[in-house]
Amino acid sequence: MKKLLALLLLLGAMAGCNRQSDQELPIWGERSTQGTDTVYHSIRNFAFYNQDSARISDQTVAGKVYVADFFFTSCPSICIEMAKQMLRVWERFGQHPDFMILSHSLDPEFDTQPVLKQYARGLGVPDGGSWHFLTGGETDVYELGQQQYFVTAKQDQKAPGGVLHSGAFVLVDQQGRIRGVYDGTDPARVDQLMLDIQKLLPPAGQ
Repeated sequence: MKKLLALLLLLGAMAGCNRQSDQELPIWGERSTQGTDTVYHSIRNFAFYNQDSARISDQTVAGKVYVADFFFTSCPSICIEMAKQMLRVWERFGQHPDFMILSHSLDPEFDTQPVLKQYARGLGVPDGGSWHFLTGGETDVYELGQQQYFVTAKQDQKAPGGVLHSGAFVLVDQQGRIRGVYDGTDPARVDQLMLDIQKLLPPAGQ
């Protein structure tokens, strides 16, 4: 009996350790040392305009958890599924005050603010409260995607729609650090993204 009790306690302790480790997400990107501190890559210095013509920058998302992706409204391939999956994320977390989604258009010439507004409404997103469709800002979207978020984002006439881009959903924490990259066309990976968002977000009301 004592051996059985000891075994149950050990299994319980191991389960507790597993739950604790599940809360720890990796931090992506290069890191450096400043004195005794480790400094991680973080997303900084960008500015665009959303579907409501509001300026959205790195200061807008400071202190918030957000998911970033890259798309364009006339995309004939993966963007359709990406939008469907991101809508799931927004429906679950869009009302949380510490959460946002930034969807960056890779075709700012066509994807003007009125076009993005119509696109957002077509998805059932009434305004840019928590899901911002971004275009025509002060930051080069291709450089931002490749240099800051480490995703494929470039013009390529051989690609569908003339743009080569990944379907990645990038999870960013309150300090602007990348905590995960997920295939936005795979429902199972988006399920994992939502679990990881929950790990980073404080309970609503705190």
